[in-house]
Formats: sequence, C-alpha cells, structure tokens
Amino acid sequence: MPITEPDTLSPTLQLAFELLRRPSVTPDDEGCQELMIERLAALDFHIERLPFGDVKNFWAIRGHHGPVLAFAGHTDVVPSGPHTNWDFPPFEPCIDNHGMLCGRGAADMKGSLAAMLTAVERFVAANPEHDGRIAFLITSDEEGPAVDGTRAVVEHLRERNERLDYCIVGEPSSTARLGDMIKNGRRGSLGGVLHIKGVQGHVAYPHLARNPIHQAMPALDKLVSEHWDAGNDFFPATSFQISNFRAGTGATNVIPGDVEVVFNFRYSTEVTHETLQARTEAILDQHGLEYHIDWTLNGEPFLTAEGKLVDAAIRGVEAVTGERPALSTSGGTSDGRFIATLGAQVVELGPLNDTIHKANERVRANDLDELSRIYEATLQALLTTNEVSV
Repeated sequence: MPITEPDTLSPTLQLAFELLRRPSVTPDDEGCQELMIERLAALDFHIERLPFGDVKNFWAIRGHHGPVLAFAGHTDVVPSGPHTNWDFPPFEPCIDNHGMLCGRGAADMKGSLAAMLTAVERFVAANPEHDGRIAFLITSDEEGPAVDGTRAVVEHLRERNERLDYCIVGEPSSTARLGDMIKNGRRGSLGGVLHIKGVQGHVAYPHLARNPIHQAMPALDKLVSEHWDAGNDFFPATSFQISNFRAGTGATNVIPGDVEVVFNFRYSTEVTHETLQARTEAILDQHGLEYHIDWTLNGEPFLTAEGKLVDAAIRGVEAVTGERPALSTSGGTSDGRFIATLGAQVVELGPLNDTIHKANERVRANDLDELSRIYEATLQALLTTNEVSV
C-alpha cells in the first residue's frame, strides 16, 4: 500500500511531505516559507522576510564572518493540470509501491528544499561553531514572471553590499541517476518580438499593397541560418528560434498589414546580448524592412569554472554515490542567473528531472535522503577543515 503518513520516515521525507501538501502554485506560498523559517530560526538563523508585490521571499543567514554559502530555491510550483491525469492527487503526497515520492513539486523543487534544510540541521548540530556563514535565499516566484522573486532579493542584497561567495541552487539537475550531473552554468536568454509593417490590401491587387509576410521570409531565413558563434568548451553554439508567427485577418482574400514574429536566442559567453541585438537589426536593415523590435533580456549567461564550490560539490556527490558527476550548462534558465551577478560561484544540484512539470511528478524517496547527505558533505568540504565523510 502507498505510504501517505510519513511518521516512520526520515526527517527529510517528513519535511518533504509537509511542503508537498501545500498547493503553492505561483506566486502563492501557502505557508511553505513559514515552515522553513520556523526550522531555521531554531538554528539561530537571522531571518529577513522580503515580500515584493504579491511574492513572498526570505533571506536567512547564520554566522558572523567568513565566506557565505547560500542555498537557493523556490516554494512555488507549476499548476497540476487536471487531477484526473494523476495516479494520486497532486497535493496529497505519498510514496507509491515502487518507492517513489509522488506529488507536485517532489522534484521541482520541494524535495530539494527539504534535503537542504535537514542537511543544515545535521551540519549545525555537529558544527555549531562552523567556519563561514550559511544562508537561505527562498522565493515563491521562480515558475512565474521571476520579477519580484530572486531577482528582487538579489538587487536588495546588492544595494547593501551583502556578501555571497557560494550558492547551491536545488534545481533538479540529475538525468539518469542522482548526482550524475551538476549544472555549473546556464546559457543566456534573449527574447524579441519583431513587428514588421506592410500595407494591407486585396490579394487580387498586390501592386496596391505590400505583403509583410513576403518581405519577412528572406530576412527570417537569414536569421535562422546565421552562424552566431561556435560556442566553447562549456557552451554549445548560440541558437536562434522562432516560437510564434502571427499575421492575417482570417480572411483568405486580404493581404495583411503587419506581421508579428516572436523569437528567442539561447546564447553562450562568446557573444553579448548587445551584439546579438545589433547583428539582428543589421540583417533586418539589409532587407529594407519597416520594423521595430521589443527586446527582453531574460538572463545573461553565467559559468562557474572549476574551483572551490564545484570541487566541493563533486566531492560531496562522490562521497555519497561513489560516482563522479559530469558538469553541464545545458537546459533552460534558472534563478542562478540572478545570483551569479553578485559575483558568487553558483551550481545547480538536485534530483532527477524526468518528471518535472508533468502529471505524476515524482522522485525516488531514497534519493532525497541521499541528496541531503550530498548537501551536508558539500557544507563540510567548504565550511570546515575536516575531510568529507558521510
């Protein structure tokens, strides 16, 4: 029978159950943060609640000097979709007969939050006078617009020159087995909405109109085939993708008067968003288009080269799993892009990502206990002089 009451389970799984029971769909938090704050306050963390707009955030820190290691994550989840698509109700967590913890947020990323917190509880109990400082940066706006969440907290910390040396983001980074991959960077994301103006008219009299679709095609073909860069040892080549194309009145005999093209760059550290904007506009200018572009910079690329944090995270994974993780910058964006602007070394390390945002989201229950031990071993490697052991 599935386990629905976690009383006999580990502290990590008990906390995961408590978090998963709360339907904290973006930007709602539903008390998840207060649950974490209560546990952190008991460890003598200084708590700072930082609400911005409708978004709840908090910054908690323990210690008074030395390097800061922050755990970062989000309590919000994406909508569950129709409950009929789930084997179990999405906000009634359980461990099924295969040992999988099921529920919305199990992998992305309430399981990681539970693992982080219990890792810190054990570490502080064993090292009450640890070197450095431990912090938590938690938001309820990662799955949504991501404006009043981590981005806003980072700006608040920047304004008062808050130090942040290392950061572990609990995003689900693993692919085939726990800890097989650590994300040590992410590509930049630059979005654009291109508006091309033509002259509307009757399809039977094209000489009296100007078809913006016809005008757009050669320019878009050039943008799609353009070689933006070759990437580097850490990043693939920059890609340009059109995600939406809108034109027309719905009538078959009307030449449209305008075209809207939505596109996105995922780009490496070989180029900047300013360079991509300038090159895009140069190509459009070459084709004589009457246009304008609304640009949105979603995040700059960041890379944490091998160093203290990457080494400690690798050692933590090896100590628990016996396997050495690969380093990768693949995938979409995360809140790590905002945190990296503070000059911090940032990695993403969490459970398997194969069911995130899907119906029947789940993660191996035992993986969360092992993840907690990985976080603890990473803490030990960075904030003590002892060898990593778990």
